[in-house]
Amino acid sequence: MTEEIIQSIPSFYWSIQKETTESGFTMASDMLTCSLLRTLAACKPAGKFLELGTGTGLSTAWILDGMDSHSTLTSIDNDQTFLSIAGKYLAHDQRLNLIHTDGEEWVRNNADQKFDYIFADTWHGKYLLLDEVLEMLNVGALYIVDDMLPQPNWPEGHAEKATRFVQYLESRIDLVLTKQHWATGIIIAVKKQGGM
Repeated sequence: MTEEIIQSIPSFYWSIQKETTESGFTMASDMLTCSLLRTLAACKPAGKFLELGTGTGLSTAWILDGMDSHSTLTSIDNDQTFLSIAGKYLAHDQRLNLIHTDGEEWVRNNADQKFDYIFADTWHGKYLLLDEVLEMLNVGALYIVDDMLPQPNWPEGHAEKATRFVQYLESRIDLVLTKQHWATGIIIAVKKQGGM
């Protein structure tokens, strides 16, 4: 087995990648992570998807590529410059709702919504408002995070924060999770019946 991705690359991926590089955005998910996001998206037919942290839309393109025609994806970001790159290439997709907003404000205003798949790729839903976002998971829903292995752009003290985050996820009895020492370090959790 190799880490090379043999399957097709989503439409517009390379165009988004080019503009991502030109924009100076350095926080995009890597291609291995994106490939996994697409595969996991395919297991949620007619699903309701949430991406916290659109960035320039690289991971968004892969999630859309895995979704069926009856699924919907809400993707939010607080940076209009980067979000506009995603919009340029992906906004035509009727399944996608791109929202320019503050993460905390959006989560608090939408706490009653439920999702089948959440990719938390920003502070909110990962290091901030974690409980609130986990409450948005339907039973059987996927919660996915990446960048859990040490990254060169981590600020001082972030490793300890990441460790506490993982320990907290492991302590919850309503999640079944797998930690993958692969790509940038991925955690996949599934919401099960039961409380904290």
